[in-house]
Amino acid sequence: MSQTHIVKRLAIVVIVVALSASCARLDDRHGYVPEQSSLDEIVVGQDTKDTVALVIGRPGTRGILDDRGWYYVASEYERFLWRAPVETNREVVAVTFTEEGVVENIERFGLDDGQVVTLSRRVTTSNTQGVGFLRQLFSNLGNFNPGQFLN
Repeated sequence: MSQTHIVKRLAIVVIVVALSASCARLDDRHGYVPEQSSLDEIVVGQDTKDTVALVIGRPGTRGILDDRGWYYVASEYERFLWRAPVETNREVVAVTFTEEGVVENIERFGLDDGQVVTLSRRVTTSNTQGVGFLRQLFSNLGNFNPGQFLN
């Protein structure tokens, strides 16, 4: 075999490997949602903001109008090298407090066909605080554009 023939074969192998790598799917996860075991340590009606902060940490997002709701949000994205990321899953844990700062509700929300679905709920009242905020949060599914942050 001549040296040129070996170089051509090597170039073909490199091109095939590069093309197959560019077709690979990459998964990213952003945000933080506490594990269920950590949430189980929180006692509804007894624990306060301080104890919640110790057990699961402070959230990245809080209630819009007041500090009665803490929201922990995690999103999963799928992307290919040539395409913009697509959000495939979003999960939210909402911890709401009374005006005195005592845990009132702990709820976990997910997505099912683009709709907000309650995955688990531990509440002292039947009314969910901040559902409007959660609907807004979930309605942005797929509207993430990384180019917005670069400008």
